[in-house]
Amino acid sequence: MTDQPSLFGDAVTDTATETPKALLPAGLPESWQQALAAEFASPSFHALRDFLVEERRAHNVYPPAPDVFNALRYTPLENVKVFILGQDPYHGAGQAHGLAFSVRPGVRPPPSLVNIYKELQTDVGFKPPRHGYLRAWAEQGVLLLNAVLTVRQGEPNSHAGKGWEAITDAVIHAVNAKPQRVVFVLWGAYARKKAKLITGKQHVIIESAHPSPLSVAKFLGTKPFSKVNAALEEAGETPIDWQLPEKAEEQ
Repeated sequence: MTDQPSLFGDAVTDTATETPKALLPAGLPESWQQALAAEFASPSFHALRDFLVEERRAHNVYPPAPDVFNALRYTPLENVKVFILGQDPYHGAGQAHGLAFSVRPGVRPPPSLVNIYKELQTDVGFKPPRHGYLRAWAEQGVLLLNAVLTVRQGEPNSHAGKGWEAITDAVIHAVNAKPQRVVFVLWGAYARKKAKLITGKQHVIIESAHPSPLSVAKFLGTKPFSKVNAALEEAGETPIDWQLPEKAEEQ
């Protein structure tokens, strides 16, 4: 269990109005700070912070507090070219580190990621590494964001409906407002419900079943990765190099 308040810093109050000011996550790029300022200052976000403080006191919560906002740290708003939306962080010890579908170096890739690797092999000739660390994608402009950014150990979806969705919906709105093309990748029923938030005609939405073992038969063969690159190239954007380094080291 870790000390959640260090993630957000101390609450700041405007003494003239007694109104709480924004709780800014440490190390967040300026572009995300500006785009999400209203959400970070909202009463619901303060309530979420208080909920997480109590959760971390009583339970193991993943990912560790310093990693919760890594998706936004590694991929500033101005760099987003592809948005892959997940639902919930991995709930096993040592797995989640703030990037959807990714695990730390040295952690065996979970089943959903193994299935993603299988599709990458047939779609773009990908050679699966022994790790599941996807930071190399994030640094190319692939935003790997879960709709809910924390979870209690061993209890999937345990933090759904606690306030994260307002933040991550605001992220979708901010990316939707970009004038450049962004390719949104929505896997599974939960992610596909977010398609209604993507209204920019310049963007492309790629939808399919989720890569989890429960729906993998409908996921394999959908070729999302080559479709992403085709959409980027059509808009004059550099395609994503989906091949991951053979070895991965955390920076």
